[in-house]
Amino acid sequence: MSTNTLPAALAEIVDDFQALSEPERLQLLLEFSRGLPELPERLLDHPELLEQVVECQSPLFLTIEQERKDDGAPGYRLFFKAPPEAPTTRGFAGVLHEGLDGLTAAEILAVPDDMPELLGLTRAITPLRMRGMTAMLGRIKRKVTAAERLQS
Repeated sequence: MSTNTLPAALAEIVDDFQALSEPERLQLLLEFSRGLPELPERLLDHPELLEQVVECQSPLFLTIEQERKDDGAPGYRLFFKAPPEAPTTRGFAGVLHEGLDGLTAAEILAVPDDMPELLGLTRAITPLRMRGMTAMLGRIKRKVTAAERLQS
């Protein structure tokens, strides 16, 4: 699968991973884990607004919010909560946040479900952890689809 079907920011991230050796890919994943933004105050006080991705080995919660972009098109903001002691899970969330945050529904929904495999981590990360990232992407897409249905 090529990266030309991915949104630009996500394609760039995938290209960065693919340009590295396996140990370097793990290091990059750790960098994404450190770069995952904290939840905004309004969500910290309302954990019920977050949905747990139970397929993840570590506790990971996420939610989306729709916002209007400068051009009036709706974009989606992504919010994740994962413990600092879960760097792999946080790293996957960081990749998805940086690659998808602010995009339109069409851009997010066009991301192939097997995109996590493009990161080249399948030998370095357990299959269970890879399923967790695939589940995160699936959950984001389901939430975007549901939000779009509410709009129409």
